[in-house]
Amino acid sequence: MPINSEVCLVLGAQWGDEGKGKIVDVLAADVDLVCRCQGGSNAGHTVLVGDKEYKFHLIPSGITNEKVTVVIGNGVVLHIPTLMKEIDANSLKGIKDMMKRMKISDRTHLVFDMHQQVDGLLESLKGKSKIGTTKRGIGPTYATKALRNGLRMADLMGDFDSFSKKFQFLYDYHKRLFPELEVNVEEELKKYKDYSTILRPMVEDTIVTLHEALKKGSRVLIEGANATMLDIDFGTYPYVTSSNCGSAGACSGLGVPVNAIQNIYGVVKAYTTRVGAGILPTELLDDTGDHLQKVGAEFGTTTGRPRRCGWLDLVVVKYTHMVNGYSALAITKIDVLDDLDEIKVAVNYKMNGKALPSFPAHLPDLEKVEVEYMTLPGWKQSLKDIRKYDDLPENAKKYLKLIEEHVGVPVKWVSVGKSRDAIITVM
Repeated sequence: MPINSEVCLVLGAQWGDEGKGKIVDVLAADVDLVCRCQGGSNAGHTVLVGDKEYKFHLIPSGITNEKVTVVIGNGVVLHIPTLMKEIDANSLKGIKDMMKRMKISDRTHLVFDMHQQVDGLLESLKGKSKIGTTKRGIGPTYATKALRNGLRMADLMGDFDSFSKKFQFLYDYHKRLFPELEVNVEEELKKYKDYSTILRPMVEDTIVTLHEALKKGSRVLIEGANATMLDIDFGTYPYVTSSNCGSAGACSGLGVPVNAIQNIYGVVKAYTTRVGAGILPTELLDDTGDHLQKVGAEFGTTTGRPRRCGWLDLVVVKYTHMVNGYSALAITKIDVLDDLDEIKVAVNYKMNGKALPSFPAHLPDLEKVEVEYMTLPGWKQSLKDIRKYDDLPENAKKYLKLIEEHVGVPVKWVSVGKSRDAIITVM
């Protein structure tokens, strides 16, 4: 069956918190479905519409557009209590018919409170080697998925006695590994019995849903959670999340064929940030780093933790382009750089005096790299009210041009503020 609709994918090109939610929100005005393909409630997307700020962890950001249907795909790990709180909180803020416009794959694996307890227990065992997990149970749930003793939405929608036995087995399994784990199995099962009734109208085979949408020519937008440098295969392992956050994860996490995706948009923050532990080669432990954190309001949507800040690292963006194959880039938070006299950009890594071909896999090597920078003059004026590329100051254009030339991908959008309309379409 020929694919005659447009499917676009939005991905984080760094370590997350690039502003993917805003780009998805803007693009959602022209699509029919917005789909989430991986990750769990460890992701956080903030969207500002007028004077209302919405925060999403499991629900695709496109839900703010009332004509859009959103899909939570099979690659997501879903903590139902968090989903219900998120629905309630955003419904109170005025988003209509959320549950009517939401579809959940029957193949989606479930995150239970026991997974979250295990997440914290595992972190405490690691001592100084902690990876900075959000303790939302994401890793333990993907682990049970791989061990084939996890429970999926289909189990919850099926025979509840069978679900209850599988839940008991999962608890017993974890209890043997972690004797301090405490779960009231009877109370948990009572809650999930209620959830099964509430969620039943939303659960379906979303592979069929998407296939039928593609046949009809519907426009589909796929929203990646987390970011490529947190990808379980391609990120700074082990300081990564537990899913594939790149373009490959979009196909496996939704059941969408590779040839269906026409455009892949990489979202790049105009500087670099990271939450939690792990290497950050361009990190700024000085007044400039403090300035970026303060002006950029760099605190995590999910955890509230302060984000570490550094100069834009084009070695990272070029590497994630190799992995994902971006059609175009969206540059966000460039306005945070407005007051800087000069701006540095990392363009190369060297080790022992030799340039490295790309981002290295081995963390001890990363700790030894010498970062080579280019220094550009700042523009020293506010960009927040600019809406046309031609009106940008020349030094801002030079900054964008450097990104395009070094990565080899055109810049399509430039975000100059938090609100939906604070965006410049370049091409």
